[in-house]
Amino acid sequence: MKEQDRSLAARKQYHTSVFAQCFSPCGKFLAAANNHGYIAIFSLTTALSPDGTEALWKPVYSYKASEDGSIFCLASSDIFLISGGNGPICAWKWTDILNKSPKVIWSWGIPKKGPFYQTEVNTIVIDKQETQCRLYAGCGDNNVYVWDLETGEQLVSLSGHDNYIHSVSLKNKGQMCATASEDGTVKIWDMRHPSAAEHTLEPYKNQICARPEFGKWLGCVAMETGDDWLVCGGGPKMSLWHLRSLEATTVFDTPAVCQKTVMFYEDTIISAGSEPYVNHWYINGDQKSRIPCTPTNVFSVVVNTALNSHKVLCTAGNSPKIDVCTNFGYKAFSLTFS
Repeated sequence: MKEQDRSLAARKQYHTSVFAQCFSPCGKFLAAANNHGYIAIFSLTTALSPDGTEALWKPVYSYKASEDGSIFCLASSDIFLISGGNGPICAWKWTDILNKSPKVIWSWGIPKKGPFYQTEVNTIVIDKQETQCRLYAGCGDNNVYVWDLETGEQLVSLSGHDNYIHSVSLKNKGQMCATASEDGTVKIWDMRHPSAAEHTLEPYKNQICARPEFGKWLGCVAMETGDDWLVCGGGPKMSLWHLRSLEATTVFDTPAVCQKTVMFYEDTIISAGSEPYVNHWYINGDQKSRIPCTPTNVFSVVVNTALNSHKVLCTAGNSPKIDVCTNFGYKAFSLTFS
């Protein structure tokens, strides 16, 4: 490689952000997507081996997945790895990916508002039920689009937000959908009657949540699958809401820090955002732990539940490093998106 090419590659890696991650159906591989339109495939089996070294913490390979720019989100079905970002939603078969011969099996474009308008896809979620598998895409045109993943038919669009969608969460076998937006609201939809949202939460107007100095935008939302709880965060403080009373009951205080990703995990809530830490919380708002991480701005935290022997928590953000926690209390090592 020429010196000029090496310098360009080094600068490109320095300016790499990893926006999205997901695990293969078998749980043995991690897919990660970056701001340059590449997807990298990491072998967790290799990385977690007892004699693992930095040389083994690199991708098995990576491939150009988008000619339109950044990839913001990834999701996995039993058959496909699906990506969204600047450009169409694309699907690759896992069998092709693991054979190092990825090719787009299908792609779906978001309806355009004009010839020069490109709608970005900020988040995708797969809802797998016994009779149907659906794909939800939260987009920059303020809408959420829902497709039948098997037929490719667009089933419905959820319209009502006044700014772009950051996050989508589902529960009750896909009958309930929550969407978080730059407009500062969480809208709750009954997917049996999706023409309009059933409820709207406005944390920026709530006395215990509001932080006007950071804006009203909401970057993340998650619903607890068993109980009636919803958590959301962004400009306002991250807060826990009861879905029956629609009241905020708990605030998770991170002074001067905005949360951008959140999930319920077992008896805790895991969140991260604009600081180099991953937070583990109890439901009552007490902080269980605060784990340092490499990215100073965290965009994605995922837990591998597909294979118990490869159960890890992975953290990605504004760095080519993806932190891997085997014990969720500390970073074991970092993968490098190269």
